[in-house]
Amino acid sequence: MTYTVITGASSGIGYETALTFAEEGKNLILVARREEKLEALKKEIQNINSELDVVVRVADLSINEQVYNLYENLKEYEIDTWINNAGFGNFDSVGDQDLPKIETMLRLNNEALTILSSLYVRDYADKEGTQLINVSSGGGYTIVADAVTYCATKFFVSAFTEGLAQELEGKGAKLKAKVLAPAATETEFAERSLDVDEFSYEQAVPQYHTAKEMAAFMLDLYKSDKVVGIVDGYTYEFSLRDPIYPYASRAADSDS
Repeated sequence: MTYTVITGASSGIGYETALTFAEEGKNLILVARREEKLEALKKEIQNINSELDVVVRVADLSINEQVYNLYENLKEYEIDTWINNAGFGNFDSVGDQDLPKIETMLRLNNEALTILSSLYVRDYADKEGTQLINVSSGGGYTIVADAVTYCATKFFVSAFTEGLAQELEGKGAKLKAKVLAPAATETEFAERSLDVDEFSYEQAVPQYHTAKEMAAFMLDLYKSDKVVGIVDGYTYEFSLRDPIYPYASRAADSDS
């Protein structure tokens, strides 16, 4: 029995991805801070397919100790897909940022993702049919005004994952690393980024995808042989692509 791990599964893209992968017959390990949301999702999944095994793990991945503990406590499971979806954003000029919030964002968006990716690669690089999918953003390829630090965290996710994909390919590893880059998506992202209680995408955002649509794009990326699944920030069309960032191998560096 194999499992798909989804972090940040209590809402938004993570929640809908869990439902989408359940429809594909995947056993799931759901990770987030809000246990009641995870349990509600588990019930919904079991209504889709009562034969699936759904495991709930509560963790705050902005705390590194909990990141390591999560991975260690999942070693009893065979994991064929790991989706690092947990993360949040921030909209402020750099000089006006709430630094404690920024520290938490850096730990979640970058440190937790890097730790979990590294541990998963360490254990599963040579196992057939395995995938690591990290969720970045259109802001991981374009800097957005008043979201410079958030975009920088997602530039890291994109560059890290694209580089990892090519590193694994260069070593002949069986594990595939991929990055999903959504544009505006109707989730709780805006509320947390803006520190507001309510936000209407319909009223404030001229174009966006639903979380369910993004979950379908996630599945398209999962089923493809491409490294990048990205939403165009102007047309909002989704495309599957080869790595976007330049990659120089050490052999190339030594020749130059």
